[in-house]
Amino acid sequence: MAEIFDTVIIGSGPAGLAAAIYAERAELKAIVIEKNVVSGGQVLTTYEVDNYPGSRGIGGFDLGMKFREHADGLGATFVEDEVLKIEADGEIKKVICENDTYETKTVIIATGASHRKLGVPGEEELAGLGVSYCATCDGAFFKNKTTAVVGGGDVALEDAIFLARLCKKVYLIHRRDELRGAKSLQKKLFSLDNVEMVWDSVVDEIKGSDHVESLSVVNVKTKEKTDLPVDGVFIAVGITPNTQGFEGLAAMENGYFTAGEDCATSVPGIFAAGDVRTKQLRQIVTAVSDGANAVTSVERYLIK
Repeated sequence: MAEIFDTVIIGSGPAGLAAAIYAERAELKAIVIEKNVVSGGQVLTTYEVDNYPGSRGIGGFDLGMKFREHADGLGATFVEDEVLKIEADGEIKKVICENDTYETKTVIIATGASHRKLGVPGEEELAGLGVSYCATCDGAFFKNKTTAVVGGGDVALEDAIFLARLCKKVYLIHRRDELRGAKSLQKKLFSLDNVEMVWDSVVDEIKGSDHVESLSVVNVKTKEKTDLPVDGVFIAVGITPNTQGFEGLAAMENGYFTAGEDCATSVPGIFAAGDVRTKQLRQIVTAVSDGANAVTSVERYLIK
């Protein structure tokens, strides 16, 4: 007879690792499935974390390793595999992977989300060295410096407004001649003296040796190319939830599982934690909170 788990946790970023810790403390029969060789998720690519309580200034990789070590120390079981699909029709769910199939009473999906990238030279090389995808995470490192935000939606506007409080100068680079973000955000943005708009423009290269030094910016109408000296660039062109292969499994909104603070999706026994669910703020601290909440919901589900 196949082993039946109380819960299968998919993903081992901050949400998945917190879920693993709470599952072990609750003495649930649990397993964590991670497709990558190393646990930690997006935090691994963060040069320095300044907003996780009690760990100010810790390197992102180091924080990810601490999360994994905590889970390992409690005896959490990890397996390296890639989930292809979930069959959730019956009381016992099936998590079908490339190498194996796991039967379980509940599933916690903690596969996270990925920042959309510009795909230009220098972006990968200088990630964490002035290239960032999260102003609230990394903005404090650029106090009294010059930065740029790339994008034109709500997140880009919010990032520029946030950075304007800290930075000497903020450029907002947008490929069109009008913004897509909320009018209220635009009004606030345009009232700031230290924000300069760079309209009809795209970044075609991020330059620097060991840190960001300038951006190569091209005007899409005139084709004129200029070099913009900056200390950092914040890319806000959207994020994509890692829900590929889960379409149709449960209710979604713009690719994110529709789930509240209890992490319960529209399908009984299926829970979504971290960046993969609908939520206001996607940060390490909220992902960890989701992992704890998801396991609490699993416990309640199993009791019922």
